[in-house]
Amino acid sequence: MNEITAFGVPGWSWLNPPAEWSTVDGLTVTTKDDSDFWRTTHYDFVRDTGHALLRPVRGDFELRLSFTGDYAEQYDQAGALLRVDERNWIKTGIEFVDGEHFLSAVVTRDFSDWSVVALAELTEAVTLHVDRTGDAVTIRYGVGAAEPSTMLRLAYLPPGGDVLVGPMCASPQGKGFTTRFHHFEVRT
Repeated sequence: MNEITAFGVPGWSWLNPPAEWSTVDGLTVTTKDDSDFWRTTHYDFVRDTGHALLRPVRGDFELRLSFTGDYAEQYDQAGALLRVDERNWIKTGIEFVDGEHFLSAVVTRDFSDWSVVALAELTEAVTLHVDRTGDAVTIRYGVGAAEPSTMLRLAYLPPGGDVLVGPMCASPQGKGFTTRFHHFEVRT
């Protein structure tokens, strides 16, 4: 894979390159259709076709990400991915479900689970703050100018070794949509 510089930092690479992308002024991505991250639960399928621009991080870290999207079709989604491997990962962000925006977290340890919090009409950027300490990942969010202080989820992620982290997006049922990642940083 070719190494990519994004958000002023080298060392990124695509897991499943999207239809279109640009690193001018952050990261702008247009998803491919039929893209998703999910394992088995309820739907009885495994999909590992979502788009994620990732770089390795070791040990404890804090991740901060701000983004907006043109969500239009069922399950259009964007946010952050923390990936140990194809069976152990967390994705969190916005998911468009039944015409509404939801803050979403999917935690996968062989099987995916999904939790959501409904949001009012989304007209501003969402900011995520993801903190990994040992085996625990805490996900907080804020909308617009709000500091990401509302807790969405506390989850397990296997400790030790590298974790691939970065922006992710997918269109499981849609024809593709565009999302803009305005800011992304990781502090170790």
